[in-house]
Amino acid sequence: MEISDENNIRYEQARRQVERLRGFYGHLFAYVAVNAMIVVYNIKHLGPGESYFQFKNFFTATFWGIGLVAHAIAVYLPNINFIRNWEEKKIRKLMEKKKK
Repeated sequence: MEISDENNIRYEQARRQVERLRGFYGHLFAYVAVNAMIVVYNIKHLGPGESYFQFKNFFTATFWGIGLVAHAIAVYLPNINFIRNWEEKKIRKLMEKKKK
């Protein structure tokens, strides 16, 4: 493999990682923004003497947070993500096929 091919592969890997990071940061921003609006809405609509600390007020943040953690794991711990490893192997195989 030539040096320029190695550089192209590294560049593509870095570009894909940046895209994954950008996607995660967008997801994180949406999570914070939407949940902040939900908190404000819930506080404004509390009944007299009603406590904010009820499960219904944390439902969205909890379950969306689980999805956000899964997204973070996929972005920051790529070796754990076996699908990405499979994709990389498949891409390399297809590239080798096209060379022949």
